Parts: sequence; structure tokens; C-alpha cells
Amino acid sequence: MRLTNIAQLNLPFGRLLGYDVAVLSRQGSLPVSFDQRRHVGAGLRPGSWMALSFQVPERLSQDHLEQAWLGVIDRHLTLRSVFEPGPDGPRLHQVEIGPGRWVEHAIATGQPVNAAVRDVLDLACAPYAQPSHRLCVLETAVSTTILIAADHAHVDMWSMLVLARDLLSALAQLGAGHAPELSVVPGFAEHTRALISRQAAPEQVHSRWAEILGAGGDVMPRFPLSLGEPEPFPERVEVRDVLDTAEGAAFEAHARDRQISTLSLAVSVMTKVTLEVADQPLRAVFPVHSRYDETWHDSVGWFITNSVIESSDPEPRAAQAAVREAIRLGSWPLDDILRPWGGMPEAPGMFAISWLDLRRLPVQIDSTSLQAQYVSAVIRTDGVMLWFVFDQQGLHLRCRYPDTRKARRNVGGWLDRTVAGMREVAAAHRGLCQPE
Repeated sequence: MRLTNIAQLNLPFGRLLGYDVAVLSRQGSLPVSFDQRRHVGAGLRPGSWMALSFQVPERLSQDHLEQAWLGVIDRHLTLRSVFEPGPDGPRLHQVEIGPGRWVEHAIATGQPVNAAVRDVLDLACAPYAQPSHRLCVLETAVSTTILIAADHAHVDMWSMLVLARDLLSALAQLGAGHAPELSVVPGFAEHTRALISRQAAPEQVHSRWAEILGAGGDVMPRFPLSLGEPEPFPERVEVRDVLDTAEGAAFEAHARDRQISTLSLAVSVMTKVTLEVADQPLRAVFPVHSRYDETWHDSVGWFITNSVIESSDPEPRAAQAAVREAIRLGSWPLDDILRPWGGMPEAPGMFAISWLDLRRLPVQIDSTSLQAQYVSAVIRTDGVMLWFVFDQQGLHLRCRYPDTRKARRNVGGWLDRTVAGMREVAAAHRGLCQPE
């Protein structure tokens, strides 16, 4: 499944509809996670959402879509919760959601379809929108394109797959003449409570966080080369194919031969590149998922927490040790760890690296036949966010950075070397495996 951006998303021209649910009543308070508080507390702004789009080769009944979506909402508590500003930060409340109505969204003369969708989602999926999620469809004579979107406070990339799978399951049940039956799963609020109740991190974890942040001036890790003026600019988003299916298999086989993970081998390459171009270790914010057991596999929420990685040795086993350390550092409540800095100490130039292997997730959809794509919003940015996605078609990346001349040169050059390095590893392994 491809990662793309709403500005680059290719959508068919058709009738654009959104489903407005009704918020009927408030039902009580829910705990707010560290990342939710940080994200929602940043306030109203466009582009705080994430989405998934897919297409089915038929016109779907609006009544079936409505019933299916309401069934998905009933299953997942986070879709029945809304944020409100409070004196001490955002507050989260459970609400009752009821049937609503379909609304047609105009596509203006000369307006690209994706721009019209962007306008809808920027408004409907804002942090304090009630609710801050939206089901949209594009109807043509022969197909229906479905977009599921939500403010990031309620979802992560794994969650988007869950929502798509559950919606398709409900539609299949309705198509067979049955009312959708989707059992309720544990809500993200339960996970937040469980994380809050965990014991504090040991002193060595606090110390290691302090060492890594201290190496960068007591802020979260930043990209090792200049991005230009340290202020937000319109984003530049690059999507690059890194390894095709055969190259990806060779890269994985090389990692197995070295008895390390594929991610660790990628970190080894990035470490080598960073040492070459910046003469410093690879340091980055390193998101790790917090679905620490099967309880949460079918749940929807922001099951991602941030860690930090520091890799100073490109030797693959050393890179694996760095990855394992990053996972360990991200396994504790961040509220306590980051208290000495007054929360997450973000700064212009912040550098984050995310890795997602869709083949290994316990939640699957037929992304190829559905033409499914992850879709990010358009924002202004002063940092670098890099995603790697491994699927059945191989490995690709998406990178977002400020669109300045220096960032184009420096981030672009770093990406060039990283992609080349991964391809070299794959080619070398394939060469070793060729019969003489």
C-alpha cells in the first residue's frame, strides 16, 4: 500500500459526498494520553488528520454505507469521543453518536478533486471538531472511492487499516442481506489508563534519554544538515521507490544472514550515510507502537509513542543494538520521562524516522485490488519526517521537509545516498547468491 499526500492523490472526478453523523449527548470523561494532549493542545489548524482511500468497482448504496459506517463507529470508542478545550489542556468526552445525513460537497470550477477533498477534511477532521472524523465517497458511474479520515489524535496507520477492514466487513454483511455485526473491542481510553498506571521508568532510561537529548542541545533530535531558515515553510513531499520485490527479498535475506532485523539493516545504511555527510551519529525521533499484546490488535486509537534512536556504528549488529535500545526507551510513559523538559522539547529541524512492515501486521486488506493508499494532509513544516513502508511490492519511502533550497539539496542528497546504499546491499546479496 502506497503512502501519498492529498496534494498528490489521484482521484476520479465524480460526486463528492460526506456523511454527517449526529452527536446526541455527552456520556462522561475519558483520559487523555500524552501524545493526544500534545497534538490537540496545539490547537485548531489545517492538516492535523490522516486518511486512507480505496476504491470498489461498483456504485455502493448510500444506505449500506451509512449503516456500515455507524456499525464501525459503534465498535470503536475513540470514534465516539470528542475533545474540548479546558483550563489545563484538552479534555476528552465520550459521546453518543446517531444517524445523520449525506451532504454533497461542491467541486468548484477548475478545482482539482483532491483539493476539494482536502478542504472538507481540513474542516471536518480538526482536533476540536465534534466528531473529528469523516467518511467521504466519490461516486462515478462505475465505481465508488471511499475515504476514511480522522484527526491524528484518534488514529494511527494501523488503525486506518482496522477501520477499512471493518467497514468492508460490514458492507459485505449488508450485501449478503444481514445487518452488520461488529463486536465491540477495547477502546483506546482503556489503553491510556493502563499506560498511566504503569510504573515509572528506571533511572537508566531517564539517563539515556537525557544523554541523547543533551547531544542535540536538550531538544528532540534534528536533521544533521541545514534546512534553511528555522521556521515553517510549505512542505515538499517526496515518494520514492527504494526496493522492488526481488530487491526487497534480497535485502531481507541479507538481514537474516546477519541475524538482524530488516529495520536494523536499514538503520545501518542510514547510519553510514549520516556519518559520511554530516560526520555525526544518526539521531532521530523514533516512533514505536504500543500495542504490546493482542488485546489491542483490533482497536483504533493513537497507539504510537515516540522514542529516540542514536546509532553511531554502521556495523549491522551495532545498528540492531541501537534499534533495540530505542524500543526499550519508548516502552515507558513519556509524561514522566520528559517532565524535566516541560514536555516534548521540539525544535525546528526535528528529524523523525518511521518504519512500517505491512506484511507483518495482523490486520490485512486486499490493498492491491482496492487501490488502497495512506493519505497525509498538506501542512507547513520546519522538520523532516521520513516513513518507510514494506509491503508485497517492495519498499518505498515518503519524506516531508520544508521546501527550501537548502532542504531540497541536503535532505534530497541524504535520501539519494540512503536509497543507493539500500540498493547496493540488495545487489551485493543477489550477486553472492548467483550460481557461478
